[in-house]
Amino acid sequence: MKNLLLVAMILFSAVACTSEPESTEENTNLAEAMIEAEPEAEANQKMLRHVVLFKFKDTATEADIKSVEDAFMALPAKIPEIKDLEWGTNNSPEGLAKGFTHCFFLSFESEEDRAVYLPHPDHKAFGAVLGPHLDDVLVVDFWTND
Repeated sequence: MKNLLLVAMILFSAVACTSEPESTEENTNLAEAMIEAEPEAEANQKMLRHVVLFKFKDTATEADIKSVEDAFMALPAKIPEIKDLEWGTNNSPEGLAKGFTHCFFLSFESEEDRAVYLPHPDHKAFGAVLGPHLDDVLVVDFWTND
């Protein structure tokens, strides 16, 4: 989406530099139209979200956890069906995490893409890195923009 806005702004700049608008109002109206189109385009793109939460064993070292983080972050380069991956560690002040410390948030364009990801050999290899250090896992999938 950011790329779409960037392209629109570049095109707007190119048009503004090569032709003289009839008025400043015309320029303003064009810019406003491009900005208003962004949420509409984003709203039409449904994505399947795959949320994974990890609780590590008490015996897991910082190095063990770092190896899990690195292995997970390498998955999008190995599995093209993953359209986006975000992750982070819990910092909620509510005290309701139940020991879950890490959240990985993957995006897929379809259930078929997720179906490729789940049994994928690289995903299975990641499981082998994770397994010895994992105490518990929670997974929730949902569609955006229903």
